[in-house]
Amino acid sequence: MKSVLNRVMVVLVVGALSSVVALAKVHKEKVTFNSDIKVNNTLVKKGTYDLKFDDASGQLTISKNGKVVAQSMTKTEPRATKASDFQMRSSGSGDKLQLLGVTFGGQNKDVIISNNGAQSSGNN
Repeated sequence: MKSVLNRVMVVLVVGALSSVVALAKVHKEKVTFNSDIKVNNTLVKKGTYDLKFDDASGQLTISKNGKVVAQSMTKTEPRATKASDFQMRSSGSGDKLQLLGVTFGGQNKDVIISNNGAQSSGNN
């Protein structure tokens, strides 16, 4: 009887952990940068890119033609209301333009880029 109870508990725990992972979502958006922009310390040239955010890992990835150009760890902050469309936030101008964060349409959280530079990769 104890063995059966242990097995039932293991199944319940695995099921609960799996449901949390299943709720994690990957958000994707095609974005166009009208000028060069930095993501942490990585320079992303102007052009059209695929932007992907993984809820589970908190990683934001910018790629072009399947090749990763830049990656950054992020944090999320709650919004008072859901965003009506995709939004990007940046600061600076010229060669000092820096991507600060994004918000995906229909979401109630902002994705904020962690500016530590350690998680950034790609060609400078």
